[in-house]
Amino acid sequence: SRGTFAMTQACLPHMIKGGFGRVITMSPPITSDHRKYAGFTAYNISKFGMTMSALGAAAEGEGHGVTGNSLWPATVIESLASINFKMGDPKTWRKASILSDCVLEIVNAGDDFTGNMLIDDTFLLSRGYTQDDLAKYRMDPDTEPLRLLAEHSETGNVVEDFKRGDVRALETDMTRSKL
Repeated sequence: SRGTFAMTQACLPHMIKGGFGRVITMSPPITSDHRKYAGFTAYNISKFGMTMSALGAAAEGEGHGVTGNSLWPATVIESLASINFKMGDPKTWRKASILSDCVLEIVNAGDDFTGNMLIDDTFLLSRGYTQDDLAKYRMDPDTEPLRLLAEHSETGNVVEDFKRGDVRALETDMTRSKL
């Protein structure tokens, strides 16, 4: 979150001076439910700091054409991280294009669309997409991905089949895990 804050702080004056800017962080919605922090405190500190940078940009950019929003995937997105960390079965992932389509929607939204903490699929649905439209983002066209990351962000429930860990301990973790 430190890098996100530093970059936002460096760019924000230029965005304000230019009368336009969009700060979009890849970070989860912040929750005040203390039970959702169990086992995730350090992770949440880093990720929520990024969300707070977007919210701060929203506040400081208001009235200057600058917006700030955070965006978080509902489930695992195909990436080198998800591949290297072996984050579940790839057929249950979504393609990265869901995030790029969300970013395009955010960038093209008006200056009053600011200060939001968004989950990718629910955001696109709110913009007029349908469940059928979301199917194109599936890695496996026949498998609807579980909303693993949204489930934790929205309810605090940890999906037991989904584990994160130290890549150096991956083989040991895989042996102990159901993945």
